[in-house]
Amino acid sequence: MINPSHAAAPIQISKADALRIGKRVWQNESNGSIAGLTAWNAGEDFASLGIGHFIWYPAGMRGPFEESFPKFLAFAQERNVTVPVWLNQATACPWNSRAEFSRAQNSAQMRELREFLAHTVDLQAQFLVARLQQSLEKMLNEAAPGERANVERQFTRVSGTPHGSYALVDYVNFKGEGVLRTERYRGEGWGLLQVLEQMHGSEDGAGATREFSNSAAAILRRRVQNSPPERHEARWLPGWLNRVRTYAEH
Repeated sequence: MINPSHAAAPIQISKADALRIGKRVWQNESNGSIAGLTAWNAGEDFASLGIGHFIWYPAGMRGPFEESFPKFLAFAQERNVTVPVWLNQATACPWNSRAEFSRAQNSAQMRELREFLAHTVDLQAQFLVARLQQSLEKMLNEAAPGERANVERQFTRVSGTPHGSYALVDYVNFKGEGVLRTERYRGEGWGLLQVLEQMHGSEDGAGATREFSNSAAAILRRRVQNSPPERHEARWLPGWLNRVRTYAEH
């Protein structure tokens, strides 16, 4: 295991930068709409809430994805942010299905939830940054020993500017850390770890974010090439490439 003290220094961002990062992630996930803060996608058995579409399962329901919304609520409470009373007391998502969730769109609880999420965009971004920081240790543990120093160096290069922090936060929220063996096509992953492993530059600032953007695009193209034909992933590639193009700092 990697000693956490060897990981990169904590990413420090101001409240203003957090708000800017949060708004960009929100734009990428749901076009910056208030309605998009409370979603339940077709075919899924969980709600997707907030700018990062944090997962919240109903009682008795669990799946392969990490449940992150309760962790965000705990993050808010630790920082003495006022959370709606009913939300504070909830032990699971109060809506048990997508149909139930849809019917409740204009309920008092749903309106209060959307208002809370709309007013905590900077806090949600800080939560995403904290999760990103934790993901570095996971990536270093997963990387081959000979790759670890480069992965950490590239992470530090990109995180050196607010725009770079946005790029890292958005990509890991979008395509994961790249540490799960189940998230591979033909043995090759597409998460943040794989994007960083492919980088070898040393230039900071705009040079780092430009290389990160190009590496992310190459990794996503490789994913589509490796994907099972029946998944038709090529249909998503233009949107994915548009998203990672926003990572290049001009």
